[in-house]
Amino acid sequence: MKITFLGTAAATSCPLMFCRCEVCEKARKFGGPNFRKRTSLLINSDLLIDLGPDIMSASFMHGISIAEVRYCLQTHSHSDHFDVSHFSTRVSEYGTINAPKLELYASNATLNQMSEMLRSEGYINNILDPKEQKRLNINVFPVKALQTFTAGKYQISAFPTNHDKSVDSLLYTITEGDFTVFYGVDTNTLPGETWQGFHNKNLQFDIVVLDHTYGPNIDGGEHLNANQFIEHIQKMRGENLLKKNARIFATHISHEGNPIHSEMVKYGKKHGYEIAYDGLVV
Repeated sequence: MKITFLGTAAATSCPLMFCRCEVCEKARKFGGPNFRKRTSLLINSDLLIDLGPDIMSASFMHGISIAEVRYCLQTHSHSDHFDVSHFSTRVSEYGTINAPKLELYASNATLNQMSEMLRSEGYINNILDPKEQKRLNINVFPVKALQTFTAGKYQISAFPTNHDKSVDSLLYTITEGDFTVFYGVDTNTLPGETWQGFHNKNLQFDIVVLDHTYGPNIDGGEHLNANQFIEHIQKMRGENLLKKNARIFATHISHEGNPIHSEMVKYGKKHGYEIAYDGLVV
């Protein structure tokens, strides 16, 4: 399995457009991995997690063709994870040629919100309507929390998250062969039913990609801070959810309490995890 981080920032990217805090100013000065686009992940060349606003910029920078994507797992419909303008280019008015059919997976509530966003663009009224799906050249699959399904060569399970329950936000595990990734972005403390679901489905992770929006001791609201991130990893180890050589990556990183990348790397190494950056390939 090949994993490419297309973006590793929280909702506002990093540095923030107008912010002149120490972290944002240092990010502008040093550049490189300190420049973070909004979070999205590509698995191999055909499975995308979140059709976010920066994926085309990332694809240009890293020589990746989004046209190869066949499957999209949408965690939820917030604008930093779903850019309606990208999706609407699948209609014939944009002259898109030879686009492969896309399989879209998300909760029913997220799909309904995505429809509202598409409707505002003036092209699609309801992506749950088979006629509208034909127009977009997509197949849409509503997913429930704790459901396991197959998409091509991947076995995927969806899990509940403590993040905007109005759209039933989801986290995902993706298994290819005997290799499993847990993608846990946009969540506060994982719900008990998610932890139990890991065990019920006999999962062990080779890669964990986890929300690290805030630095130590920052109130994360519906996101994790550094302390909570470390607690989650310790719990995964304690519950035998990590394989022997498992790697842990922090992503969805904000300027709020987190230092610049090089300092985050030192902090992460001390606590047994790695800091993802835009363009990182695992």
